[in-house]
Amino acid sequence: MSSDDAKIGIVGGAGPYAGLDLAQKILQQTKAKIDQDYLPTLMISTPHQIEDRTRFLLGQSTENPAHAISRNLNDLKSLGASVAGIACNTAHAPAIRNVFLEKMKQSGNSLKIMDMISETSDFLKQECPEVRTVGVLSTIGTWKAGFYPELLSASGYEVRILNEQKQQRLHDEALFHPENGIKVQAHPVTKEARNVLLEGVHELEKQGVQAIILGCTEIPLGLPEKKLGETFLLDPGLILARALIREFNPEKLLPWSWET
Repeated sequence: MSSDDAKIGIVGGAGPYAGLDLAQKILQQTKAKIDQDYLPTLMISTPHQIEDRTRFLLGQSTENPAHAISRNLNDLKSLGASVAGIACNTAHAPAIRNVFLEKMKQSGNSLKIMDMISETSDFLKQECPEVRTVGVLSTIGTWKAGFYPELLSASGYEVRILNEQKQQRLHDEALFHPENGIKVQAHPVTKEARNVLLEGVHELEKQGVQAIILGCTEIPLGLPEKKLGETFLLDPGLILARALIREFNPEKLLPWSWET
């Protein structure tokens, strides 16, 4: 495969709306004036094969979603992807990520995977140099896995999270509610779901955070703002989109602005 045949790859079924959102953000962050200026992109979305990440991390399922994710990554490689991203924060928990990376290694898959979590930490350092206290909103699985606080603390940040009761409410009501949750109603996000997310934001602001990582790829659908008042809202999906463009063709990456 020549470099002219290479493509950006997206694992998009964890969940389906998150994959579409990442694909859209790649378009939005690309310098382009006509159709032909956009970057070649592949997305594989097999949500029926990828076990719920939170269920696995909580021990409610023994099926590691890493196995289906690794199949998607192998398929992306065979279709010509040279770099790929996984549109799911929770899938980056070590219990999942370490397994699909090992399976890729065993299969000889050299596809480069951009790490959404470390990219978000690096973005925070670069674009919010004044921030020292960071909050995290996420699924309950990501909350329990604790990889965001671990990485951010190691980088010198003070990290704030919701207590378990409030985190569970955000997970159940904003994301997974059978009628109002973003997992089932994303366009438009319901007022009920957005209000629960805003409760989480305000609770973290009471703890003195200067920035909040929206640590589930569906949360930015309900909180699309880059800032709420003086609080920075960091969208890991948007950051991943920019990282994929930067890795694939840095000349195509739009300059960052908090204003647009």
